[in-house]
Amino acid sequence: MSHRARTDFDVRRLRKTGLDPVGDRPWGTHICLFYETPQDLYDVHADYFGAGLASGEFCIWALSDPINRENAIEALRKAVPDFEKYLRGGQIEFVPGYQWYLRGEEFDPQRITGGWHAKLDEALARGFEGMRVSGNAFWFETSLWKTFREYEAELDRSLVERRMIVLCTYSLKASRAVDVLDAARVHNFSIAKRNGQWDFLETPELAEAKREIGRLNGAVDVLSKAFPGSLRLTHREKVVLAQVVKGASSKEAARNLNISPRTVEFHRKNIMSKLGARNVVDLLGIVLAKHRSAQ
Repeated sequence: MSHRARTDFDVRRLRKTGLDPVGDRPWGTHICLFYETPQDLYDVHADYFGAGLASGEFCIWALSDPINRENAIEALRKAVPDFEKYLRGGQIEFVPGYQWYLRGEEFDPQRITGGWHAKLDEALARGFEGMRVSGNAFWFETSLWKTFREYEAELDRSLVERRMIVLCTYSLKASRAVDVLDAARVHNFSIAKRNGQWDFLETPELAEAKREIGRLNGAVDVLSKAFPGSLRLTHREKVVLAQVVKGASSKEAARNLNISPRTVEFHRKNIMSKLGARNVVDLLGIVLAKHRSAQ
């Protein structure tokens, strides 16, 4: 069974990521996590894979330093309810990162992306809802970083309409500032876990867009003028978009509009689809395009 045998409704239905800063997201979500300690990795993956296993997804973890298979299984066994059942049932798989990414000591982005797609087709054929993946970037100090960055961009494009959620993890200690920015640009969300504490990372483009909105008269003024695709939005979608433009989280927008966070996410998903935006940076760029051209 191919991933395309499923309906668009299924592909776009929100899934529980298990990650508090990210919340519920649709299939195709590509998340970037920067971590500080091995314990941060264990904690994040217990929540991330725990949510996927409980939702009937196939999970696969491409392991590399500082985590090995034995430690990963032990950490999940302690934190995930019924983990032994999932492990015995073949619902979660652990693969060596070096062998998966560097087969024959060659890094081939198309081979790797194709491998994920093959795993997804196998998971769907076995009756799973979809597939949840995690892989650790362990080559920051090697000449492969540029190629890996290109792979991340290709992977991001390939996730469209596929029943996959992907988490890519990077060590903060091994990352240069430029690496952090490069990684953030090719993911839908960039977050950090530092000694048990969550941080949300903003790309320079997102930060600049928010500053530009601040220099204008606010989100309502921005949305009062036409922008590409604005005529396709309903009144309610424009109201929700105003909250997004102001930088409100789904929970904050829900409180402001007296609706549920799930309803906010539903409207936000429709807005992104109608405007052709992959992430918040794209969305703000579209909304601000008219104002920038007039300056």
